[in-house]
Amino acid sequence: MQDKDNTVILDEKSESRLYVGNLDMRITEAALIKMFSPFGKIVCEDYLWHTCGPKRGEPRGYAFVQFSTKEEAKLAKEKMQGKLACGRPLDVRFARDKYFVETEGKVGKLSGESNKSNRLGNGPGQTSRNAKIAAIKNKLKAMEEEDHDRKRQKQS
Repeated sequence: MQDKDNTVILDEKSESRLYVGNLDMRITEAALIKMFSPFGKIVCEDYLWHTCGPKRGEPRGYAFVQFSTKEEAKLAKEKMQGKLACGRPLDVRFARDKYFVETEGKVGKLSGESNKSNRLGNGPGQTSRNAKIAAIKNKLKAMEEEDHDRKRQKQS
């Protein structure tokens, strides 16, 4: 969320919500809750699934776990980051950190889009949507550049 000066405002929810990535497909929602419950009260868990395409119904390999306090989330992050689960190291971060890492260095572009959407009369939800779209476009561009570099290295 951003205020009128495009300063990021973090609410309590974003302070206590963790991104859990690199999940093995064998890890179930119940197993995920069991892994993280020793660190505090889990108030929300979002386990993501493919909703269309050939992988429909399969896990996407990441989830979000929200604790009742940021202290509990911080403890869970410290204890679970890099821990092996089904032979894979977990990638545990604050959910807000994942978003900022992907959009780092793109603040000017995102700010301009936010101002444009506000001038058009769209609400704060639209600003967030435009920021997400810009972050996805930037990520895709970076992935295309990496792929191009790999192809060039193979040719050399």
